Amino acid sequence: MKENLQRLGGFLAHMIIPNLGAFIAWGLITAFFIPTGWIPNEKLAELVGPMITYLLPILIGFSGGKLVYDIRGGVVGAAATMGVVVGADVPMFIGAMIMGPIGGYLIKKIDEVLEERIPIGFELLVNNFSAGILAAVLAIIANLLIGPVVQGLTTAMGAGVQTLVDLRLLPLAALFIEPAKVLFLNNAINHGILAPLGIAQAEATGRSVLFLLETNPGPGLGLLLAYWFVGKGMAKESAPGAIIIHFLGGIHEIYFPYVLAHPVMIVAMWAGGIVADFWFIITGAGLVATPSPGSIFAYLAVTPPGQHFQVLGGVLLGAVASFLVGSFILKIYPVREVVSEEDAAEETELEPVMVTS
Repeated sequence: MKENLQRLGGFLAHMIIPNLGAFIAWGLITAFFIPTGWIPNEKLAELVGPMITYLLPILIGFSGGKLVYDIRGGVVGAAATMGVVVGADVPMFIGAMIMGPIGGYLIKKIDEVLEERIPIGFELLVNNFSAGILAAVLAIIANLLIGPVVQGLTTAMGAGVQTLVDLRLLPLAALFIEPAKVLFLNNAINHGILAPLGIAQAEATGRSVLFLLETNPGPGLGLLLAYWFVGKGMAKESAPGAIIIHFLGGIHEIYFPYVLAHPVMIVAMWAGGIVADFWFIITGAGLVATPSPGSIFAYLAVTPPGQHFQVLGGVLLGAVASFLVGSFILKIYPVREVVSEEDAAEETELEPVMVTS
């Protein structure tokens, strides 16, 4: 069981981590050019949506398929991922991590069946059509099925957060908020549930703790620091740049791949979120509005007078808690180091097959 989990962890890491450069590129463009960015630019900000909606999931889908069956598997995996992307209203990284390997695996099995049955001289024709037909079928299936699944997941996460808010169990809301964020449902949770309630509360009291629950940059900072100090390979090397984009630029999405690549790290995010939220509740912390984007500078801009100790204390405690728990996890259950494609094949026990016609 443990070996199977390690192989799965290694496979996920090798789907996500090689693409961190693309995530950082998107994070930089977002941090600089969105309306609330460092140097807003309406034209360049048009890159943000298509990159996170299409480019990044398709890269992950390609990587997953390629791990299973080299370039041919990657092409089918990427095409299958497109069906997931179009069929949902949120960036479909989880869908890409499912459809990419499925596409690679199925085209590999189809090639094994057809290998001895293709007439001489028709190899290229049969290979192209088999891959094209499979990719089309998978894209259609993904498109038709993923919408209801994502909608159900969003509804469930939102209902969980809403229930805990109603029961005044705000620190436990992190149990729903942090996984929802990693699944790129952060905007749905924040703007769909927490912000409207926070606005009503702020009108009555001048501030609201609800603005702090999803936007806190502390837990994500602690996670990235853990990767920087205790991680290895590309995850370690890219963490400092991700910290700048996350903590100073307010683009929390930049740390989501680090959790997707090593899902057990969600425990570190839970620790940071729960500790910070307890602090916010105990000290009566609150903001006057939702910080956008969720950078430390935006936090300072919407912190009411006399609340800096309470607000910044929660950010600090969240970072410390997630750093300590994340470092412990990385020491006892380290993320696979991504160095080369050969290492990926060896560690996941999947041998990429070069297809020739």
